[in-house]
Amino acid sequence: MLPYATFAGDLVTVHNIRNFDYRTEEDFTPAYYDRTFDVRRLDRVDLVAVYWMGPAIAHLFVSFGFGDEHLPISIEVRKTRTKEYSTVAGFFRQYELYYVVGDERDVVRVRTNYRKAPPEDVYMFRTVGPIENGRRLFLDYMRDINLLKEHPRFYNTLTTNCTTMILAHTTVNPGHVPLSWKVLLSGYAAEYAYEQGRLVRSLPVEELRRRGHINAVAQASDQAPDFSRRIRVGLP
Repeated sequence: MLPYATFAGDLVTVHNIRNFDYRTEEDFTPAYYDRTFDVRRLDRVDLVAVYWMGPAIAHLFVSFGFGDEHLPISIEVRKTRTKEYSTVAGFFRQYELYYVVGDERDVVRVRTNYRKAPPEDVYMFRTVGPIENGRRLFLDYMRDINLLKEHPRFYNTLTTNCTTMILAHTTVNPGHVPLSWKVLLSGYAAEYAYEQGRLVRSLPVEELRRRGHINAVAQASDQAPDFSRRIRVGLP
């Protein structure tokens, strides 16, 4: 089911938020729900980096925080179970671009708790900056999700991927960061955000990474109703 948003002033209702109940990565019970968010309550934006094949490549996505509620949005390829992802094929208009809008107990937990071949290391970082920038970013995501529902686009391994699309969305804000090779080599994108002053600077980046590695706490909190709160304990 494709996500989409409807608007009523500062209230944004997000439809078809994914919330699968996983037994394994491939064995799950599908579920979706709708939720209304007040953009005025958006108070944090977290950056999540997922590693599975060394330090140079990562999958990045953002999670928008509204008090105790969190909405992660992961930009991915839309593919079937029988069509495995290929980096090379991704250069040649083989996959549609897809926004996974989900509950953190789905989008985060499937990566920390259920993906085993290969296992994935998940890091969460809190971004810093004017909260109005985060609100503009959220609304830009919503507009693009609606546009994509009506007008599908192709994913491209180099130019239209999880990391370059985050950067493209940030251009709605003044003073957005420029393109860098550390965006194209996505494993270094979180480090680049730190260098550009978009992550907490009170600690060295190595300490941020250590504190932000959430696999162990996510696994211990697997069925906890306050999963989102628990995985943020200890984050600066």
